[in-house]
Amino acid sequence: MKIFDLSIAYNWEYDIDFISLLEKNLQEAGLSTYVIHQNNVLEVKEDLLQKKLAFNCYIDRAWDVDERFEEIGKILQRRKTRIFNPYKQVLHAIDKASMHLEFISAGLNVPYSIIIPPYSQKEDVKLSLEDLAILGRPFIIKPCNTTGGGIGVVTGAESLKDVLDERIAYNNDKYLIQEKVYPGMIDGKRTWFRCFWVFGKVIVVFWDDQTHVYEVISEDLKSKINIKKLNHIIKTIFGIIKLDFFSTEVVLTNENKFVVIDYVNDQCDMRLKSKHPDGVPDEIVNQIISYLIKAIIKIKNELS
Repeated sequence: MKIFDLSIAYNWEYDIDFISLLEKNLQEAGLSTYVIHQNNVLEVKEDLLQKKLAFNCYIDRAWDVDERFEEIGKILQRRKTRIFNPYKQVLHAIDKASMHLEFISAGLNVPYSIIIPPYSQKEDVKLSLEDLAILGRPFIIKPCNTTGGGIGVVTGAESLKDVLDERIAYNNDKYLIQEKVYPGMIDGKRTWFRCFWVFGKVIVVFWDDQTHVYEVISEDLKSKINIKKLNHIIKTIFGIIKLDFFSTEVVLTNENKFVVIDYVNDQCDMRLKSKHPDGVPDEIVNQIISYLIKAIIKIKNELS
């Protein structure tokens, strides 16, 4: 049986640069890697069933769109493989309606929201004029379990008709109707943050909600933003969802209040800024990889 320290599965072409960099760094650290993709997924499944292959750790960036990868994950769940972001916990974390309520219970600030049942369960919904007045205009419409890249999200809704029309698109999904939250400004920068939880560490960067461009936060600005408070918010979210690697969006408003916006993103976009204008800064990607390496080494030592 061949045992690899990390297997990573993917089926998105834009993951290739990240995976190549990940492999390079892991191998330089003396760790072995095995990549699973569309062309070898069935072969890997067979090798696992025949116990020709084993993995100490596994990252699955494809199971949510291709059930063949999930089948591999289920095999690994029955063995000693440490799966980063276990499927059951992911399904809990990506339900925006559940997260909305659990975040409130944990004392986190979230946008004023109304949770609407799936169209398939209840065709008619009633929103009062008071509800719409509290939401303000424009407001946001989000499917609760349809995730990734802003799929199904409407950021400029104006009326009840918009809500009724949109919820038909994903008719088995609950919807969140949310007030729109606006960031403040610090030194000419919108105070909208993408915050990563990476194997016990927090990384915070600027993320412009209008241009989708990331920017590393300078040490000078960190003192003005209260990074410690942001770290506490992300640690609180981890305590709720228990995922190894995720991101969330947090806004610092003009009222100096941190508001969690996009609750949990379990499949973090790791396109490199050196290749894509709206990619994650390369130094942040390298930092994420370094934390991953430390986690794998720790697990490998525990298994040996």
